[in-house]
Amino acid sequence: MYKDKKVIVVMPAYNAAQTLKKTYDEVMEQGVVDEVILVDDASKDETSEIGKSLPHTTVHTHPKNRGYGGNQKSCYRIALEHGADIVIMVHPDYQYTPQLIPAMASIIANGLYPCVLGSRILGGHSLGGGMPIWKYVANRFLTAAENIILGAKLSEYHTGYRAFSREILESLPLDANSDDFVFDNQMLAQILWKGFEIAEVTCPTKYFDEASSINFRRSMKYGFGCLGTAMTFRLAKMGLIKSPLFV
Repeated sequence: MYKDKKVIVVMPAYNAAQTLKKTYDEVMEQGVVDEVILVDDASKDETSEIGKSLPHTTVHTHPKNRGYGGNQKSCYRIALEHGADIVIMVHPDYQYTPQLIPAMASIIANGLYPCVLGSRILGGHSLGGGMPIWKYVANRFLTAAENIILGAKLSEYHTGYRAFSREILESLPLDANSDDFVFDNQMLAQILWKGFEIAEVTCPTKYFDEASSINFRRSMKYGFGCLGTAMTFRLAKMGLIKSPLFV
């Protein structure tokens, strides 16, 4: 345990056989992770089989694909059932470096912030790290709009590298969220709704063939979903509507 806190890394996985072992090895090399929980969203490759061969790893396999958000719901539920005090989501495609795990865990363990994001925008090297220009422009536009509507000052809302305290995960109505990619955005809006503070650390950007990514069409759907989440948040704050996302 890290500072008497149980640190669990959750990996929402889909067809991650090529990069899972590499990601896992670097996660465990950090020396602060007690357990890895791998949720395989009905992969068509050997993701589950590889996961079951890894020490200190619990593998849960969905019989049918539930989507990225549905995968995370299982990740966080199982992590809490296993006694996690700090939960860090690391994608098993190796797009986000596990070397930031000690810093992210330390921020939460020391009571500084209950949520930490690995930001690809802080530091100004996202384009140099291979982020497609259209993704960068969309990221900046959506983040600016969301900061205005949500009343926050984050550098980005769209990173998949996140750490949470147990308190946050127990307080959020995650089952009300989408099973699709907009789950990530809804979760951050819920954290802000509850009044929790969010920290950010600079995270190097890596894009390569094996790294998971959504195409332009799904990115457009995700973008509109993010704006819809922000508007729902604002209208609920004003008392004009009620939403199961914000209770």
